[in-house]
Amino acid sequence: MNLRDDNSLLNRRDVRRRFDRAAPGFDAVDFVHSETREGLLTRLMPMLVDAKTIVDLGCATGTASRALFRQFRRAHIISIDLSHQMLRQAQRKRSLFRRNSLVQADATTLPLASESVDLVFANLLLPWISDPALLFTELARVLRKDGLLVFSALGPDSLKELRQAWQGDGAHVNRFLDMHDIGDAVVRSGLRDPALDVDRLQVSYVAPRALFDDLTAMGGRNSLENRSRSLLGKARFEAMKTTLAGSSALTLELELIYGHCWGCGAQLGPGEVRIDAMQIGRRDR
Repeated sequence: MNLRDDNSLLNRRDVRRRFDRAAPGFDAVDFVHSETREGLLTRLMPMLVDAKTIVDLGCATGTASRALFRQFRRAHIISIDLSHQMLRQAQRKRSLFRRNSLVQADATTLPLASESVDLVFANLLLPWISDPALLFTELARVLRKDGLLVFSALGPDSLKELRQAWQGDGAHVNRFLDMHDIGDAVVRSGLRDPALDVDRLQVSYVAPRALFDDLTAMGGRNSLENRSRSLLGKARFEAMKTTLAGSSALTLELELIYGHCWGCGAQLGPGEVRIDAMQIGRRDR
């Protein structure tokens, strides 16, 4: 069951294209990604996980991959992103550590063997996935038993000021999932023991133009499937900006969701039975 309705489905090609364009300057505007990345790394530190294979899923320019390598020196880091240009930026940082692979792939159809990963690190990937249930099912497949998934996401209160300014004028702002819906999707996927918490981040801008410049620079402009394909009139755009903040400064609130859960190993299909060969006794003739 897809948790998103038709008004919040994303166009995968547009998402990839926007991040391709944003890649060269992404590191200069990744302050939200930086906030959640540090939040995830802090939450990861006390957890006991023997990580030999780590996937940095939605790695962008590879900043988290380098941080994970510093924490897990003997691990093989697999940096995966949908955007080829993001991976090119990550490639430029790759000389800093050798046990690293770069892979372009869709997060919901990973080119990885089942039960092959010890740790998945997914920083702000969920907002860009049209079917989160499909993502969690795929991660349940690739995680080893007792493997760890840590992730961050944006909650439904994020960018509510911008959504309200556009209200009644079509699909312009992504609708983010509630923490409880995410937790339910995790459990249904076969992952276990989800734990989620919420933090808040306020971001202030001197004018709406600065906000839209940041959204463009970080690849965050409208990628909704059912957005209007016609050009937006200047008068309507100016009316939205006036509703948003007028000529004064504006402050947006972001609801930051952090979560982790554990792998259960490969799930059995209908009618399947798993037998440990070591438990089969020898038959005497």
